[in-house]
Amino acid sequence: MSFALFLSSGNSGHMNLRQMIINAENEYLSLLEEFFIRKWGNAKLWSHDLNHHRRVWNYSKQLLKIIDREALTESFIRKLLIASYLHDLGMSTDPGVKHGYNSRKSAEEFLNNNFTDTSDYQDVLFAIENHDNKEYGNESDQNILLKILSIADDLDAFGKTGIERYLEIYHVRGIPETDIARTILENAASRFSNFELFASGKHEFYMKHKRRYLLLRDYFEGLKVKKTP
Repeated sequence: MSFALFLSSGNSGHMNLRQMIINAENEYLSLLEEFFIRKWGNAKLWSHDLNHHRRVWNYSKQLLKIIDREALTESFIRKLLIASYLHDLGMSTDPGVKHGYNSRKSAEEFLNNNFTDTSDYQDVLFAIENHDNKEYGNESDQNILLKILSIADDLDAFGKTGIERYLEIYHVRGIPETDIARTILENAASRFSNFELFASGKHEFYMKHKRRYLLLRDYFEGLKVKKTP
């Protein structure tokens, strides 16, 4: 199924979606949070801690409300919940751009601990490992789970929270002070373009997050001017 066919502005299936989300959270939310806390350990990286993953799951739920609910299944909701909560867990040991691989390994452990048959979860593992590829290749259109996870993750990079998150992780990654604003602006612009392709037809939702992006963009445009020799 193409991602375009997954989009819809209709209200059909709203109660079914709500119940599927409740069912998934009742069954797996506590397990995911306990697993995350145990694996995260004493890592000091607030920008990608458990609260980041909670926000990404909330953004994922918002995105689910503006796509074709008839196409959603309990299995898909469960997979998105798992991916939302484990996609950055690898940051606890490797805060670099390749953290997706370590996150995938942790997700494999969670799946093996909680499911007898994990063969149907390859799309979850693929989404987790590749969610931070901000070049947005064709694989994100083919893997609907990756598409939604990636956009939800992008939304948490905007606004005041996004400003603070960017500053922490880019400092941790050793980006020079003179390059931080420019590098963040490039990354954030790529994220917003991806979101815009998805949500430009959903005016209220789109404008809400566009304002958050512009707040972040204006802040780093100002910072870039200050850092210019």
